[in-house]
Amino acid sequence: MPHFFINSAIVKGNSAAISDRENYNHIAKSLRIKTGEKLLLIDENQIQYETVVKQVTNKEIIVNVENSYKSCRSLDFGLYLAQSPLRSEAGNFIIEKATELGAEGVYPVISDNCAINRSSVEKKIPKWQRIMYEASKQCERAVVPKCFDITDYEKLIKSGNFQHILAFCERDTDLTLRQYLTEKPLLKNQNILVIIGPEGGFSQKEFDLFKRNNIAMLTLGNLILKAETAVIAALGNIIYEYNNYSKS
Repeated sequence: MPHFFINSAIVKGNSAAISDRENYNHIAKSLRIKTGEKLLLIDENQIQYETVVKQVTNKEIIVNVENSYKSCRSLDFGLYLAQSPLRSEAGNFIIEKATELGAEGVYPVISDNCAINRSSVEKKIPKWQRIMYEASKQCERAVVPKCFDITDYEKLIKSGNFQHILAFCERDTDLTLRQYLTEKPLLKNQNILVIIGPEGGFSQKEFDLFKRNNIAMLTLGNLILKAETAVIAALGNIIYEYNNYSKS
């Protein structure tokens, strides 16, 4: 069922009128929605509306609200990604998949071995935010995550915003996520930051930073993964371990 973000002000009782240009063009012109077809809407209060199209005019789409309820499309904890940006489609892919997996935010980090310069990354941030918006619609998320401004590992580590910070490393560690969470369970409403490096891996300076700050360095197995594969594996494993083994 198509999913669209709306403002609650357009909902009047059991009816809603969709007239903003973006949603109208997508629904009426791209999807060519017809009377009797269903739409799923969600507002800024995370209320989801199951609707049926009543009328399509040249200015608005009138729908009947058949059901409404609080959205459940979110994680029980705050999942954040600190990613050294990749070139081209690989970077876009990471943003899309992090959104689909429930990340609340992505922090672009210019790491020592990052292949993209700062000015190029800054230009990509608006595009990445748009990818987050579109991916959120696709997977029926209640809230669109945020692509933050460029930062660095030390600022994130010292921010105090995260109860857990995990650096997934391609070498020199055999500590698994299961072992870590057995000792330090991820609890409901806690924030966890996942650090993934560039294709060239972390530098010795960055490894030293992690060690000085007691950042857990974890393995994803014996194989050397591409950065975009590591993101999916790391985030997916965290969600799995939380749902099956962590305390809530």
